[in-house]
Amino acid sequence: MLDEWLDCDATELAMWVRTKQVKPRELVEAAIERIEALNPALNAVIHKRYEKALAEAEHVDLDGPLAGVPVLAKDVHQDIAGEPMTLGSKAYRSYIAKQDAHVVRQLRRAGAIFLGMTNVPEFALMAITEPAAYGPTRNPWNLELTPGGSSGGSAAAVAAGMTPIAGASDGGGSIRIPAAYCGLFGLKPTRGRTPIGPKLGRHWLGASVNHVLTRSVRDSAAALDCLMMEEKAAAFSVAPSPERYVDVIARPLQKRLRVAFSTESPLGTPVDSACAEAVVRAVRLLESEGHEVEERPAPVDGRRLAESYMLMYFGEMGAAMKELQAVLGRKPVPSDVEPVTWLLAALGRSVSAADMVASLREWDLAAAQMEAFHETYDVYITPTTAMPPARIGELALKPGEAALARWSHRLGIGRLLRRAGLVDQLIETSLMRTPFTQLANLTGQPAMSLPVFRSTDGVPLGVQVMAARGREDLLLQLAAWFEQTPLWIDVRDNPLFRAQARAGESSS
Repeated sequence: MLDEWLDCDATELAMWVRTKQVKPRELVEAAIERIEALNPALNAVIHKRYEKALAEAEHVDLDGPLAGVPVLAKDVHQDIAGEPMTLGSKAYRSYIAKQDAHVVRQLRRAGAIFLGMTNVPEFALMAITEPAAYGPTRNPWNLELTPGGSSGGSAAAVAAGMTPIAGASDGGGSIRIPAAYCGLFGLKPTRGRTPIGPKLGRHWLGASVNHVLTRSVRDSAAALDCLMMEEKAAAFSVAPSPERYVDVIARPLQKRLRVAFSTESPLGTPVDSACAEAVVRAVRLLESEGHEVEERPAPVDGRRLAESYMLMYFGEMGAAMKELQAVLGRKPVPSDVEPVTWLLAALGRSVSAADMVASLREWDLAAAQMEAFHETYDVYITPTTAMPPARIGELALKPGEAALARWSHRLGIGRLLRRAGLVDQLIETSLMRTPFTQLANLTGQPAMSLPVFRSTDGVPLGVQVMAARGREDLLLQLAAWFEQTPLWIDVRDNPLFRAQARAGESSS
């Protein structure tokens, strides 16, 4: 019977708890059993707090919208008081969070019970989840493939049925990319919609926002309702939704949508035919329903935006090394962090204040251009990624590249590397597989990845949909409609989820 409950989404589990057909402790125990069974293969959960979770299950608000639902937090700025918050780095392994992050507090208030933390790439830098500190997380659809990043541990956990919801954040696609590769629904909210504090007023200059990864649209809507709060110290805010998102998705779309789409990379780099086909199928279905569809790219300079995005990366890592010095009580050395982190920090020290201001102006220009674009088009559709998921280890640095990164602490080498064209090279290697997702982070728009396509080898690929700032309601309504179509993937069809379900049935 517990297998049947864990096969449900969070909304249904909370209903079982509210009607007293299952106890929160039973759900926690069953989730623990599933994590213990699957984590050796997936490596999705890197810190566990089972005893505390079992104790908390005895004191849950049974009327909360997520009453008794087992969840996981992401190991980046989703602090749980008294638990490690390592940012995927061995340098932070001894760091213990002093207070709950607002995102954790809000979900707890709704009745959620946190079982642990999920794996991330170091400092959430990569679109793969292969930190040296913890090892790679694997994709439940194919254990040889990455689940994406940086919320890769959360995506793998939810896709495998460990918990129906897991915390995630998105600074350049880190919700949407893992959602695409794991067959999940992933919504990046409007900048300022969800809390980022209390330690931070902004993360990645405002590019990064918190939310969750889910199997169902209604779970994402319910979590968004729970996460909305007045965060007075935050750098950004958005007008609150006039109604609950769970009520919004109960209504069908009231208008014929004007849809723009593109399958061309904003960097001019290749796009896999399967990723393009996913978009074509989705827009054809919309067109068959009477929506106006037009092939038209976003009116922004994709290359300039990519450069400004990488400058933010450099600056953030330079600042992160200063923060690490306070944690370590000494100056960081190359062996404290991974080679890529050290290289980005060296490049960050070569970025001037003028560079950063010019970069932010590019973001603002793109935001204005997209707002004008959305006066004509309700939504903009692209592939979520330009390529299928990479194999584990495929994108690791070669020995020579790692050595160069380690030596990048030499005085002035950051400027030399930038003049030598390293930034362009980093753009190509870092973003050519995922060039579509950063735009919404820089403009602050909401964007989602829909699980509506599987490639010929059975691996999910996502379709991204963007809307004007503040229009999560439109995206969620559209997602709820897609969820009822034949295109929608049932993530429970992945081999690991079904294999575990069968194992549970045979032992009961």
